[in-house]
Amino acid sequence: MSPNEFVTFLNQNSGALTVLFTAVVTLSTVVYAALTAVLVFETKKMRLVQTEPKIQIQLNSLEFAISLIRLNIKNIGLGPAKNVKFNCKVVSGNEDAQSLLEEFTNTNFLKNGLSYLGPSQEIHSRCTSMKQGYEGKIKSVLEFKVSYQNASGKQYKDIFLIDIAEMGGMQKIGKPYLYSIAESLETINKNLEYLTTGFKKLQIDIFTSKDREKEYQEYLKEIEEPHSNKKK
Repeated sequence: MSPNEFVTFLNQNSGALTVLFTAVVTLSTVVYAALTAVLVFETKKMRLVQTEPKIQIQLNSLEFAISLIRLNIKNIGLGPAKNVKFNCKVVSGNEDAQSLLEEFTNTNFLKNGLSYLGPSQEIHSRCTSMKQGYEGKIKSVLEFKVSYQNASGKQYKDIFLIDIAEMGGMQKIGKPYLYSIAESLETINKNLEYLTTGFKKLQIDIFTSKDREKEYQEYLKEIEEPHSNKKK
């Protein structure tokens, strides 16, 4: 197509080309507006996540004694949790389950709640020994309902089921390093305290100048003996 023919084609179809160009611009505008809306929505969600609290409740055993268990309440969210309230009950189990729940909840924060729990902040319930009433405790299932608010007052509610049977058969080998180090430092501290107070005394062998002279004479004697044997 020659340049003249191309110009003639544009003049003859200018209206259709205008409509087509307008449609393309309109479609592009709609797509851009949709993408902008999605970006705004995702930004809003990200901002909410950065200020949103999230409380979790887990059952943990102590590092140095696996038979001692307790509840770990932690805010794993990025925002603070305010006005935290707990509602606890036994789902299944006998009187040992009720006794277990009473041991866990015999702390003020589980009874009266928490006014504030910051990001990554955690708090523990009282410990209970699985050596006492094991058969009843291991069959216990407890329910913990927790309600709390974020900084702007939005309400959250979560339910956690704590099944004690999940702890059955667990073992730990050896002692935690930090616990072993703490025990060793405590032993060293006690020994130093005994020495400084005179409660215990060091057993020290004293090596005097007479001892050194005696040792030297014995050394000379050992050297001279082979020569005297040769002369004979």
